[in-house]
Amino acid sequence: MVVEQLERRGIANPRVLDAMRAVERDRFIPAEFVEHAYDDAPLPIGSQQTISQPYMVALMCEVAELTGVETVLEIGTGSGYAAAVLARLARIVYTVECVEGLAERARAALDRLEIHNVTVLTRDGSAGLPEHGPYDAILVAAAAPDIPRPLLEQLGPEGRLVIPVGEDELQTLVRIRRVEGRWREEYFGECRFVPMTGKHGFGIVKPDRDETD
Repeated sequence: MVVEQLERRGIANPRVLDAMRAVERDRFIPAEFVEHAYDDAPLPIGSQQTISQPYMVALMCEVAELTGVETVLEIGTGSGYAAAVLARLARIVYTVECVEGLAERARAALDRLEIHNVTVLTRDGSAGLPEHGPYDAILVAAAAPDIPRPLLEQLGPEGRLVIPVGEDELQTLVRIRRVEGRWREEYFGECRFVPMTGKHGFGIVKPDRDETD
């Protein structure tokens, strides 16, 4: 996976590549999809949500420019896979999920792997998590129609927001940071994420438990 899907497509940060090698993706997906665990594709995890494509997880982590000392906020915990990767790249990770059933499973998966620097919370991720900010980086694993203002407000002075922005079927991956007092946007290609819910998302109400339970 790392050689064929990541290195060959331009992922070069050695810390990111090491983290992707270390975290076993098959530990975060339903049993019926285990044979596809290392495919270059997202996979269903229930509640109309997916585990992200490995390349996209690696790209977002690389774009976030993490050195290991950061406090990071992730929006959209899903399976917990990306949070497990981030745990190897940052000092502290807070991750927010709107579906309680997914949050519970993510906590269990992280506990089984003895990952202790990740806190999983259930709430409207589009509003961020102001009580633990400011953050050195915020990574959003759900598509937003626009840049949510609360997330910008929760960034530290040199913080980076990495987020897919666009329509609910196709987005552009954007990195936003403050440079000389102004927001600078950089673009990293097209992507497809599930829609962000909540006040600052598309306003779609998701079930509060896994529909497959």
